[in-house]
Amino acid sequence: MDGRPLAVRGALMRPTMPGVALVPRGAPSRLWTWASPLLALLLTVACGMLLFGLLGKPPSQAVSMFFVEPLSSRRGVAEVLLKATPLALAAVGLALCFRANVWNIGAEGQLIAGSIAAAAVALAGSSAGWSAPAALAAAALGGMLWASITAWLRDRFNANEILVSLMLVYVAQLLLSYVVHGPMKDPAGFGFPQSPMFDRAARLPLLLDGTRLHVGFLLALAVAAAAWLLLARSVIGFQLRVAGLAPRAARYAGFSSRRVLWTTMLVSGALAGVAGGAEVTGPIGQLTPSVSPGYGFAAIIVAFVGRLHPLGVVAASVLMALFYIGGELSQSRLGLPSSLTGVYQGLLLLFLLGADTLILNRLRLRAAA
Repeated sequence: MDGRPLAVRGALMRPTMPGVALVPRGAPSRLWTWASPLLALLLTVACGMLLFGLLGKPPSQAVSMFFVEPLSSRRGVAEVLLKATPLALAAVGLALCFRANVWNIGAEGQLIAGSIAAAAVALAGSSAGWSAPAALAAAALGGMLWASITAWLRDRFNANEILVSLMLVYVAQLLLSYVVHGPMKDPAGFGFPQSPMFDRAARLPLLLDGTRLHVGFLLALAVAAAAWLLLARSVIGFQLRVAGLAPRAARYAGFSSRRVLWTTMLVSGALAGVAGGAEVTGPIGQLTPSVSPGYGFAAIIVAFVGRLHPLGVVAASVLMALFYIGGELSQSRLGLPSSLTGVYQGLLLLFLLGADTLILNRLRLRAAA
């Protein structure tokens, strides 16, 4: 006689329904590592079309507004690349952090800190020829200093860098509000909380006449290439990758976890700061309370969609820029809410997390028994 309890015997004899099961793979799938973002994008587009239909708009307009209209003209392409610039700069730094298992979630705060530092130098430099480069250097320093707070608290007190870096975002936002209402407020600005307009010498040169695209885009490409070389061809990059993939092996090999923490946080903070500096010395031309529409948070999604690879991050930043431009077009032409951009970003992240399960698992049909 079977000595197992009746409930167990009943469960074993109960017929199973047909369906789909997840079966662990022996090793991560290289194919799905890169196919996962594409699947997530397709599902995002499909849900976007469904959402447009529920809002009473033709579903085809979802594809048109987000993927056709922004690329239909020279000026439109320039605007997409302009939006992609701060996203790529911040996301490359975050990719380095995440590859090293350092979870910097505060790129938005570091971006704001960099924009404040850049504005201070741009206003002080006036018409000096060195104003623009000095403003970007100050932006990098401002972002580094803001990120160093998180690194120091993690290093000294073992504070959780996720919470610390995230909370510092709100401190940076309050600091920005203070300076545009106080020390940097334009006395001739009719009471609006904004700094004076920067002199032309303190603005980044334009790449294409008749557009707002500036040399910051070339800087973003150079940063991505340098980050790829760092990860693929340098000892420091090897240490970062080992620290992220196998922390115990890194400690056994004598790699300093403190060095990895400080290196990645400072580099990430500097790049986020430069992203903020490029915004105020580029298309905005002054410091305002709305320096960033959430670039620092969107850069987290960009980093993961780009598979934490610097060159993949550039492509993902262009995709995210399309979401920003498409959301603006949907708002101005169709009267849809501005939050539509956030909906698309959230859907992309949701589907990416779901599709990433196929990297370590495969789908298998389960027959009825």
